[in-house]
Amino acid sequence: MNVPAPAWRWLGRVDYEPTWRAMQALTDARGPDDRDEIWFLEHPPVYTQGMNGKPEHLLAPGDIPVVPIDRGGQVTYHGPGQLVVYPLVDLRRTGLGVRELVVAVEDALVALAANHGIEAAGRRDAPGVYVAGRKLASIGLRIRRGCSYHGLALNVAMDLEPFARINPCGYAGLEMTQIADLGGPHEVEACARELAPLLTQRLKLPSGRWE
Repeated sequence: MNVPAPAWRWLGRVDYEPTWRAMQALTDARGPDDRDEIWFLEHPPVYTQGMNGKPEHLLAPGDIPVVPIDRGGQVTYHGPGQLVVYPLVDLRRTGLGVRELVVAVEDALVALAANHGIEAAGRRDAPGVYVAGRKLASIGLRIRRGCSYHGLALNVAMDLEPFARINPCGYAGLEMTQIADLGGPHEVEACARELAPLLTQRLKLPSGRWE
């Protein structure tokens, strides 16, 4: 099957809920020949709670809004200084299954970290990317009509304190880290531009372009 090259989009800092609704709308409206898109962005402070999320993992959210959403997993935090990436990909064209999709995302993040001398790894029992037991990036995906949405969140250079108000991804006491503290870049957009080709390749897509 001929898979078209994806569109890479840098959206800047955008509110969570309208972006989520836009992902849903694109997924529901797309046809078999429509191009894939990969969105790169930041969100203002927000906690997102997965479909099976347990309220006890929200310890003290305070004034940060909590949005129940339609991905798997528990609660996580998004905020300025974190790169959020939404691969809107027709998996039927790529031949990737759900587990292969998760591994592809993890591998792209591991490759990004390795470019900066950081040894990171995925975990089979807890999706995401970790450095010395601390979580560098979270992954939460949804598949609908054979297409993926939601995605990944890479901590770049952010205030990590809001993670202490939750059990991140449902794990009490899980420590977070970020790429800037490990010797990597401090700019979210720079990470986006470096990650785009790494992720696209691992998703078995032709090289994309920024639009």
